[in-house]
Amino acid sequence: MEPIWTVLFQGILIVIFVISASLKFLRAPSMVRHWTEYRYPFWGMYAVASLEAAGVALMITAFWLPENTFYAAALFAVLMIGAVHAHLFRAKHKPIMALNAMLMLVLSVTLLFQ
Repeated sequence: MEPIWTVLFQGILIVIFVISASLKFLRAPSMVRHWTEYRYPFWGMYAVASLEAAGVALMITAFWLPENTFYAAALFAVLMIGAVHAHLFRAKHKPIMALNAMLMLVLSVTLLFQ
């Protein structure tokens, strides 16, 4: 049986990335504004949303196939490194804007090295 913190971290990542992918797929005004500030093409927003959704699917299956935790966490970590870069270097946002991405990165890396 997995430690409770592992299940908690998995649950948090699932919820956050379901929300994030949904906002991207639905072209929420905040996502469109951010994507414009990042100066990335809009097809990239759908590509990232698709990768987030794939990570969510992997993380959900990890409750039955624990090895999938590694793959989902690795995917989320790579995505969050990109998100931190986009916020801080492409859009030149204040660090507080990258806080959620940094937290998701920490949770993902923690699951990677459990």
